[in-house]
Amino acid sequence: MQIVLTELRFPRDWWIEMTQGLPDVPSCRHGLIKEFKAHVVALASRPDFVHHSWYVEYHLQIVERISGELAASYPQADRDVIDVLVWLHDYGKLIDREREHERTLTEGPRVLINIGFDQQFTDQVIACARELDMNRTMDLRAARIEVQIVSSADGCAHLIGPFFPIWLWENSTRPLRDLMGDNLRKLEKDWNRKIVLPEARAAFEGRYRLLREQNGDIPARFV
Repeated sequence: MQIVLTELRFPRDWWIEMTQGLPDVPSCRHGLIKEFKAHVVALASRPDFVHHSWYVEYHLQIVERISGELAASYPQADRDVIDVLVWLHDYGKLIDREREHERTLTEGPRVLINIGFDQQFTDQVIACARELDMNRTMDLRAARIEVQIVSSADGCAHLIGPFFPIWLWENSTRPLRDLMGDNLRKLEKDWNRKIVLPEARAAFEGRYRLLREQNGDIPARFV
């Protein structure tokens, strides 16, 4: 009896189609991600961190939620990389504000390895973190999808809740117009360089326009 093997051909997106609608299965890295998240929350809550009273609740947790919502539209994205990158992206800021980008890339891998992530996964996350910080020199629409998701979520998180008013509160001794100018520059950076996914831009365009107005860009007409 002779068995003839034939080549099986599948549509390019067959795996996405097959897995859509299936419940999420906990990752084998779930415990490690939970431990890393707890570590970052502890750092961000230290009284000597300038933003300790609000940073976890009004930034990091919101980035996490938006990343999850955006990732649902991109099943090919590595959810473990996204989850770790959310809590890693500002790691340097929590430990050294003068060299925050550098310290994310040097201290980040050390702490991930110490927690128990393998070298290959750690290298993948750090490569994403490096790419995430290249928004000044690179169009992040060309970045890997995990970077696009977390970058967009980070920028969108700044448009939610009290993020921009907090800047006024933390710097209340400075002239109001100067602070509003700071907010406008931050807003334009987020909108033009960080928020790259079309779903995020469509959902947040109204917030973007409102924040421009609230920070001094008054429209020519109101009615």
